[in-house]
Amino acid sequence: MAKIRLTITQSACRSGWHTAGEEFIYDGRCPPLCAELWHAAHPYVFALQNGGMLDCGEMQSQSFDIVCPDGGRVRLHGERTED
Repeated sequence: MAKIRLTITQSACRSGWHTAGEEFIYDGRCPPLCAELWHAAHPYVFALQNGGMLDCGEMQSQSFDIVCPDGGRVRLHGERTED
């Protein structure tokens, strides 16, 4: 099973959950992300973990960048890592 590296690239989290630079490796167990951020990231994580590629303009990618649905206060980068 592929592992997914999740990195908080920017944070102004009003709940104090996340700080810039935090990294987590998703290996099938939920990482300690707030529910809103995990809900936004999970479809991308699931696709990458299962060998999928993500559309990125006219290219395909093994990574993604998302913003927190709570006003974009947190930015998250995810990428498939070597098994």
